[in-house]
Amino acid sequence: MSEKMKAVVCYGPKDYRLEAAYDKPVAGPGEVVIKVASCGICAGDVKAYHGADMFWGGCSPWVKTPVVPGHEFYGSVVELGEGAGELHCVKIGDRVVAEQIVPCGKCKFCRTGKYWMCEKHDIFGFQKQIAEGGMAEYMKFAKTCIIHKIPDNIGHKEAAIIEPMACAIHTVRRGDIGLDDVVVLAGAGPLGLCMAQVVPLLTPKKFIVIDMDDNRLATAKSYGADLTLNPKRDDVVKIVKELTDGYGCDVYIEATGHPNGVIQGLEMIRKLGRFVEFSVFSAPTTVDWSVIGDRKELDIRGSHLGPYSYETAIDLFSRGKLTADGIVTHEYALSDFDAAMAMAEKLESIKVLLNP
Repeated sequence: MSEKMKAVVCYGPKDYRLEAAYDKPVAGPGEVVIKVASCGICAGDVKAYHGADMFWGGCSPWVKTPVVPGHEFYGSVVELGEGAGELHCVKIGDRVVAEQIVPCGKCKFCRTGKYWMCEKHDIFGFQKQIAEGGMAEYMKFAKTCIIHKIPDNIGHKEAAIIEPMACAIHTVRRGDIGLDDVVVLAGAGPLGLCMAQVVPLLTPKKFIVIDMDDNRLATAKSYGADLTLNPKRDDVVKIVKELTDGYGCDVYIEATGHPNGVIQGLEMIRKLGRFVEFSVFSAPTTVDWSVIGDRKELDIRGSHLGPYSYETAIDLFSRGKLTADGIVTHEYALSDFDAAMAMAEKLESIKVLLNP
């Protein structure tokens, strides 16, 4: 009889159950089992919980239930399958994080080093058996997982947000930010505040953060934003244009997840500017595409996951260049999942952690 563990299990939209006797994973050849130390609740988790079409739409929904959710996690190695220690360069007791995607290793994207765009695209917390997530006492890393060790000098909260910070680093890199650039970041949620720490490390000419919440703007300011704007009282497009001699910003990073963030950016960015789209949207966005081509010839760049950025995030945390202060606001026991999910939907929270 297999060992059991506590886990949050998703059976469908708004049907998430805390189970006390879920099967504990067992490591097969090349696989690693960890004791989960913490798992963050992502905006994507909240949208999946509420039944967003991107997760549940169509005749074959992307989420394969029943499944343990959670893709922002870290923990300690407790079991190694045959050959796993050598394959992943880890040993029992190591603190580790795995990248949020489990690459198939076979498709043309994986074979050419673009594993984060894997055609099969198994993300932890959404695919049953292949990639069960971190909202449980234990979880398993498959043979093809990309695992990173976490140094002892990185604290619990920082370790818990390595995944979102890696996503933020990849997004900022997509902007190709230079010393003479005026950069606008729209959205100061958990990922936006991660980006708000990364952008100043590149020392652009001016860094502006836009959000509807003054407390989040104050946090962005403490991280190094030169100017913060609130659209509830500020004419953000006018202000940015005035600061740039009427041209507009050089780089616009969209991290609001709201259609207005896209429309605002297309108005605010200069001709030949770089527009980086990060957000996951719960509703379609309608814009005049002639702005992108005929009027401004914009460079539109998407950003997905955190490829080749985990080691950078870990190094920057280790050197004290990044922090979880101001981002991790609430922590709950796994048994308090319902309360944690409810808090994750409130504006007073930024990043909510579940600690099994």
